[in-house]
Amino acid sequence: MNDILPGETAAWQYLEDTLREVVHAYGYQEIRLPLLEKTELFKRSIGEVTDIVEKEMYSFNDRNGDSLTLRPEGTASCVRACMEHGLLHNQVQRLWYAGPMFRHERPQKGRYRQFHQIGVEAFGMDGPDIDAEMIFMTARMWEKLGLQGALLQINSLGTLAARADYRAALVAWLRGHEAALDEDSRRRLESNPLRILDSKNPEMQSLIEAAPRLPDYLDEESRVHFSALCALLDKAGLRYEVNPRLVRGLDYYSKTVFEWVTDQLGAQGTICAGGRYDGLVEFLGGKSTPAFGFALGLERLLALLQAGGVALPESLPHVYLVLNGDRGVQDGMVFAESLRAALPGLRLLSNCGNGSFKSQFKRADKSGAAFALVMGDAEAQQGTVLLKPLRSKSEQEVVPVQDVSGRLGELLEMG
Repeated sequence: MNDILPGETAAWQYLEDTLREVVHAYGYQEIRLPLLEKTELFKRSIGEVTDIVEKEMYSFNDRNGDSLTLRPEGTASCVRACMEHGLLHNQVQRLWYAGPMFRHERPQKGRYRQFHQIGVEAFGMDGPDIDAEMIFMTARMWEKLGLQGALLQINSLGTLAARADYRAALVAWLRGHEAALDEDSRRRLESNPLRILDSKNPEMQSLIEAAPRLPDYLDEESRVHFSALCALLDKAGLRYEVNPRLVRGLDYYSKTVFEWVTDQLGAQGTICAGGRYDGLVEFLGGKSTPAFGFALGLERLLALLQAGGVALPESLPHVYLVLNGDRGVQDGMVFAESLRAALPGLRLLSNCGNGSFKSQFKRADKSGAAFALVMGDAEAQQGTVLLKPLRSKSEQEVVPVQDVSGRLGELLEMG
């Protein structure tokens, strides 16, 4: 778990604001979810034979003896909240959420044990149009951010019945090659054989490639759904790759699944993933409800933008206000408030704690501000301010107090 320091937060705010703007453009509403849930919620929804539940969740007993877990993902919490508050009763919902998630896994570049996600979920729509809308939304996010080189992969897992047929065929085939399975795969052979296809063990890849292919077992309903989705993506001119080995790491997915992947952070990694989970609401005790969603990791996305050379903002002050003398300090502090009111968005750092002109100008330079404004006793008496550029060789100016906001607006292009 890591701190996000002041020098980094402006880039985070820019990323979050941009993603929020895109989600709102599609008419989705924010829902805010608790960090803690009952452990049983994640065991049931994610699947007990998954790395998340078996190895990665932060779970503990509270004072009442109830087992609680820091949320490792957001979909289960979102479904629980919708059921608890009646949001799925004869209505559709388009929701999004953001915040930290927690998994006890090996930290690496772009991945921490406390990490941050934005998740988007839609309930009550069973057609491929909502699948396509979600994927279009992610593509628009990359466009807005200037992210290059992400590859869209899609697949269909089929209905539960189709997956059952495929599961039987896969288990039979894997039993014939059991000697080649690693320990994790042998353990999952009965409980969750599709997860074997998601193995990252290099020694397993040739075996996985030779295994039966899930698309060969899709039922007609799933084929029609997937074909219609592909037609929508084609119509929009969105490039994609059908990956028949894409199964996703959570038990609740069915039909469409997708991932945006990149190799710009070393080994190919996922930056955004999701899919359809039509059975989850019913499985957790609600009425049968079609659903589709995705989540993206902010740490990894930020690392990608930085690696791609995307210019990210910094939260440096625009102006440093140098103050000197009793009247200069008094009038200057009031003057600073009038500037902030006149120029919304202005970042003005007032000198506090006294100091000579020399020491204050050192602070101004160190702050990264583009300009210094100087008000001493003489300037206060004359009703003027000295405006001094700090990042260029332009000449300093003496500006009447009443004209400073206009002049700064011009120089900072904030007018």
